[in-house]
Amino acid sequence: MTARLLLQLAAVFGGLGVAIGAFGAHALHDTLVKAGRLDTFETAVRYQFFHVLALLAIGALWASRPELRSLGTTGWLWLGGIVVFSGSLYGICFTGITKLGAVAPIGGLLFLAGWLSLVLAVREL
Repeated sequence: MTARLLLQLAAVFGGLGVAIGAFGAHALHDTLVKAGRLDTFETAVRYQFFHVLALLAIGALWASRPELRSLGTTGWLWLGGIVVFSGSLYGICFTGITKLGAVAPIGGLLFLAGWLSLVLAVREL
């Protein structure tokens, strides 16, 4: 991973967050409300955006401090967290397969591991 790739992936996941959020808010709103899954959907979008913003921040930091290569690990962990955590919640909302909820904690652990990775990466500052 490079700082450029990290920033590009943050942009892709940010754009996807807008698209998925808009789709859920408009096209699926009534369906999500009827199924009692609007909160689940909003949680998925919220965590995706929080971590996209964090990815942008570490991408900018890494671009200015290329020696902090360990920020790449942080980026991969957060990207994995978005895919697994938010992805499993989106899956529940779009398919109704509630067993996907068993996967969400793995994504949460990836998010946490990413934050720990950031603590370790910035020790060098």
